[in-house]
Amino acid sequence: MMKEKTCFVIMGYGIRTDFSSGRVLDLDKTYENIIKPAVTEMGIICKRADEIRHSGNIDIPMYKYILTSDIVIADLSTYNPNAFYELGVRHALRPYTTIAISEKELIPPFDVSHTLIYQYEHLGKDIGYSEVIRFKKELQKTINKILENPQVDSPVYTFLKDLKFPELKFLDQQNVNDEGIQHTLSKIIENANHAMNQSNFIEAKALFRSALTIDNKNSYLRQRLALTTYKSKYPDHKSALLEALETLRPLNIEETHDVETLGLAGAIYKRLWEETKESIYLDKSIMFYQKGFVIQNDYYNGINLSYMLNERGYQSSGNDAIADFVLAKRVRMQVIKICQKLLDSDLENRNDKYWILATLEEAFFGLGELEKYKTIKKRAEEVANGNWQKETTENQIKRLEMLLTKSPLISD
Repeated sequence: MMKEKTCFVIMGYGIRTDFSSGRVLDLDKTYENIIKPAVTEMGIICKRADEIRHSGNIDIPMYKYILTSDIVIADLSTYNPNAFYELGVRHALRPYTTIAISEKELIPPFDVSHTLIYQYEHLGKDIGYSEVIRFKKELQKTINKILENPQVDSPVYTFLKDLKFPELKFLDQQNVNDEGIQHTLSKIIENANHAMNQSNFIEAKALFRSALTIDNKNSYLRQRLALTTYKSKYPDHKSALLEALETLRPLNIEETHDVETLGLAGAIYKRLWEETKESIYLDKSIMFYQKGFVIQNDYYNGINLSYMLNERGYQSSGNDAIADFVLAKRVRMQVIKICQKLLDSDLENRNDKYWILATLEEAFFGLGELEKYKTIKKRAEEVANGNWQKETTENQIKRLEMLLTKSPLISD
C-alpha cells in the first residue's frame, strides 16, 4: 500500500501583528480557507504545528515533520521570526519540495529575496472569497509541479552542490505522532473558543492556560488567556481584571507595538476605571488605546479612544474638558473614514462586518449625526449574530449619551 504524502505548514496561528506596518492579520483564515483545503483536496495529509499530537517538547515532532514531510509550505506573513527560522531549517535539511508564501505586502529580507515567494491578498480579519479561489488553484498547481518534477529550491543546496541531505534513522520506532496521550493544541484552542462563544469564560480560561503550557511563548494564546480571565469576573470583577493585566505583562505592554496587546490593555484599564473610578486607570486606558490607534489607524482602538476621551472630559472642567471633547470628535471623524473605506471594499466577506457597522453607528451618534446613526444601526442589527452584540453596542451608546450631556461643544 502506497504511503500517503504529507505536507507540513510552517506559519503562526491566530491573530498576529506585522510590526513593520502595524497591520493585524488572522493567519488562521489563510490556513483554514486556503492552505489546508488546497492540500487535502489533493489527497495529501496536511499538518500545522498546533495540530501535532505529542507529549513533552513540541520541537521534537515539529523538526521531524520539517525533515520528513513530502512538502513544506512556509507562510512568512507578519515577518514571523519562527517561520523564517523553520524555513531555514527545511532549506538545510531538504533540497526541494518547499513552497514559500506570504500576503502581498510583505517585503522579503535580503537573505530570502532570492527565494520564490507566492503572494496572496489578506484583508486583515479575513480573506475575500475570490482570492481564496484564486490562490488555492495557484497553490495546487505549484504542488503538482514540484511533486511531478522536483527541482532544487533550497539556496543551501543550490550553492553547496555536493551536499547530501540527511535521513532520519528508525523513523518507525520514533513515531512522530503520539496518538491518545494529548489533544492537539489546535483542538484545545477550538474547545476554548467554543467555550468562549457559549460565554463559559471560566472553562475557556482553563483551556487557554493549558494551551499556553504547550506553547508558552505564543502571544496569541496569552492574549486569549487575558481576555477570558477578565471576562470570567472570577473570583470578582476587579480581581479578574488585575489577574488579566498580570497575564499580559510578559508581552511587555508598556513598550509593545502589538495592537492586539495594546487594545486588550486598553480594555482592561477601561473596565478597571468603570469598576473603581480611579483616574490612573482612566489615563492608562486612553494611553493604550491612543498608542494602538496611532500605530494601526484601526476602528477598534479609535472608537474606544474617543469614548474614553469623553469619559475623561466628563470628569474634567475648563480647558481640559474642551481638549478631550475636541480630540474625541476628531478621532470619531477619522474612525468614520476608516469604516466607510471598509464598507466600500469587501464587507460581505469579512467576519467583523457587524463590528464595523456598530462602530460606525456609535461614531455617528457621538457626532450628533442622528439620521446616519439610525440608518447604520438598522444595517448593523440585520447582521448581528446574537443579542449580546447589540446589547454591547447599545450599552456603550447609552453611556455615551450621558457623557455628551456635559460636552462643552454642545452648541456645535
